[in-house]
Amino acid sequence: MQYSIIQKSQLEGANRLDAEYYQPEYLQLINNLEKTKAYKPWSEIDSKFITGPFGSEFNVENYVEDTDYRYVRGKDVKEFFLLDDDNVYIPSGDFERLKKYSLQKGDILISVVGTLGNTSVVDESATPAIFSCKSTVFRTNTIDPFYLIAYLNCKYGKSLLQRSVRGHVQTGLNIDDLKSLLIFVPSQQQQDKIAPLVIEARQSLEDSKLFYSQAENLLLEELGLGDFKPEESLSYVVHFRETQEANRVDAEYFDPKYEKVEKILSKFKQQRLEDLSSLISYGTVPTSPYVKEGGITYVKGEDIQNCFIDYSKLVYLEKESTKKLPQKVYLKANDIVISQMGTVGRAALATKAEEGWLFASFTIRARLTNEAIKILDPLYLTLFINNVSRPYYLLRRIAQASVRQNTDLPTIRDLRVPILPKSTQQKIADLVRKSHEARKKSKALLKEAKRKVEEMIEKGVKNG
Repeated sequence: MQYSIIQKSQLEGANRLDAEYYQPEYLQLINNLEKTKAYKPWSEIDSKFITGPFGSEFNVENYVEDTDYRYVRGKDVKEFFLLDDDNVYIPSGDFERLKKYSLQKGDILISVVGTLGNTSVVDESATPAIFSCKSTVFRTNTIDPFYLIAYLNCKYGKSLLQRSVRGHVQTGLNIDDLKSLLIFVPSQQQQDKIAPLVIEARQSLEDSKLFYSQAENLLLEELGLGDFKPEESLSYVVHFRETQEANRVDAEYFDPKYEKVEKILSKFKQQRLEDLSSLISYGTVPTSPYVKEGGITYVKGEDIQNCFIDYSKLVYLEKESTKKLPQKVYLKANDIVISQMGTVGRAALATKAEEGWLFASFTIRARLTNEAIKILDPLYLTLFINNVSRPYYLLRRIAQASVRQNTDLPTIRDLRVPILPKSTQQKIADLVRKSHEARKKSKALLKEAKRKVEEMIEKGVKNG
C-alpha cells in the first residue's frame, strides 16, 4: 500500500481533495522539477490557450470529401503527431465561419475529453484545419514547440497531465488544470538538442508513409488494379440460382465490384492459401491476466499495423500459465497473422524477433511451406491480404448481418493468391521493409528525445 502525507497548505493551493492527485510518484516528479529551478507553471509561459468550438457549432453529418479543410477530432490527437490515416474534412464555408479555431504550424494540441493527456504538435501537413471541442490548443513563440512536445510526452509531462484529470464517470482536463502544470524550461541551447530529434522523427514517419504508399501502388499496378475505381451501384440483378450457390441473400455479397476484381485477378496464375501453407490455425485465449513485463508476448488483432506487429501496446501472459500450450499457437518467422475480428483481414508478418510469441484467439495464423516461399515472398503476400484480399474478398464473405464482423478458417484457406514474378514481389516487399525501417527509426528518435529531456531534468536535480 502506498500513501502520502499532505499538509493542509498544499490542499488549499491545488483545490483538490482526491487521493489519486497526491500519489507519491506524482509528488516525486514535482519535487524533482522544483529542484532543477528551471521550471514554470504553464500559465507563466508567454502564450495563449484556445479551447475548441462547442459541438453544436459544427454537425459531423456535414463532413465532405472534396475540400482541403481538415477537421481534427479528439481521437486524431496522439503522442507527438496527429493521426492522419482517417482524416475528415469540412466545407469551406464552415472553415471560414470557424476560422478563429484554425490551427497553425507549431501549435500544441492537448486532448481534454475522451483519451486524455495525448499531445501533438501541428505541422504544415495538417493545415488548413479546425480543431474540435475535445482538444485545447497551446500557442506560443517563447518555447520551441518541438522541444515542448518531447517534454509533454516524457514521463514528467505525461504523468502530470494524467494527474490533472478530473472526474470519475466522465473525466476531463480543464484550462486551469493545464495552466497549473509544471513545465521544465531549459536553456535555448538545450532545447535545440531535443527539437531536431522530433523534427527528424517526423520526417522519418513521412518517409515511412511514402514507401508504404509506393508499395501499395506498385502492387495494384502489377495486378491490373491501379486504375480500378469501384462504382457504387444503386441496384443490380441477381438470379435465384446464384443465391442458392452462394447460400447468401444479402445484397452486399453480390455487389458487382467483387466480380470485377475477381475477373481482373483471374488473368494471373493463382493458388489457394491452404495449398501454400503447412498450417492455418486460430490462436489461443489468454491463459492468465496480463502482466506488464517478464511474460510471454501475446499478439492481438489491434497490434497488427502496416504489415508488421506494432510493439506500442503489446501485453504479456505469465510464463507459468503457458507451459501446457501446444506449439502451434506460438509464432515462427514468416508466419502471417491475420485479424479475424475488428478490422477483419488486417495482416502482419512475424519476424525472427517475434519467434516464440503467442497470438490471440481472434487472429488466424498462416504458415507457408518451404516450397511456397520459393515462389512467394511472405511480405508480398501480407500486403496482398491487407490491400486486395481484405477489401475485395474477405469483406465480401464475412457475416454482413452479424453485430461484429468476422472471418473464419475456411474463408482464409480458400483465399486465392496471384503469383507474380518473384522479382516483382521482391520490389514490393522491399518498399514495405523500407517503410517499416523508417517507422522504427521515427519511434527510436522520439524515444531518444524523451530520454534526453528526462536526463536533463535528472541532471538538474543533482545540480540543484
